[in-house]
Amino acid sequence: MAGPDPAIPSRTLPRDEGSPVTAPYLQAQGVEVAFGGLRALRDCSFTVDKGKITCLVGPNGAGKTTIFNVITGFLRPNDGHVSFQGRSLDGLRPQAIVAAGIARSFQNLRLFVDLSALDNVMVALPSQAGEEPVGALFRPLHVARAQRAQRERAREALAHVGLADKAGEYVRNLSYGEQKLLTIARLLATGAELLLLDEPASGLSAGALDGIMALLRRLQQEGKTLLVVEHNTRVVQQIADDVLFLHQGHLMAQGTPETIIADPALAEIYFGGAL
Repeated sequence: MAGPDPAIPSRTLPRDEGSPVTAPYLQAQGVEVAFGGLRALRDCSFTVDKGKITCLVGPNGAGKTTIFNVITGFLRPNDGHVSFQGRSLDGLRPQAIVAAGIARSFQNLRLFVDLSALDNVMVALPSQAGEEPVGALFRPLHVARAQRAQRERAREALAHVGLADKAGEYVRNLSYGEQKLLTIARLLATGAELLLLDEPASGLSAGALDGIMALLRRLQQEGKTLLVVEHNTRVVQQIADDVLFLHQGHLMAQGTPETIIADPALAEIYFGGAL
């Protein structure tokens, strides 16, 4: 497979000189992933700063979802490392990575359409009460209290995204925009600090799109860090503090939305010059 165009060197675009330099919150170092003869990621390295919204952009097939799968333990890289708050994530299973403070959404939502919105959030909660038969048998009052607390936690997550009145609705009866909000509620229920969102704005009406952008900004204000795969340049311009541009599995550039979008070489890669 051919590498990136040699006429377009990999580079980091300039940042504001007044921006403070911080230690990496999330760091990918030299990540390589190959599927047979196809190199999905090649020497993929970048950092994500705590408290920021970082958008991951690039043409289809650039490796965006693949790096999400590596970070969250759904895929083991052939080479390279990922660390979170100084702790290596190498070899950890997805459940352990959620416990470490990272949760992610998927492009295809992965909701249980024949369950209620509340139950969909409940199944995302860690340490489910009643999972151990012995505990349920010999400590029923303790299990009942824990289940009530978990149900309340799930209701709070729904309320946080504006779905409090939809708790009892079957997911199949929710609008697509409401289902997108439900996926975010599930992430919040895990208590994760770093949220990885895979195209949260895709397929939304203008009103729902504005609502999602407002929610992401509010989550940032509340202390969450977000890494977002996004194709909509309007969304990128309005929510991103930092942008990572992937091309053929390699970090081509990193910078502010303004510098990335204004770069003609990157525009040529992304939209054939129409960025």
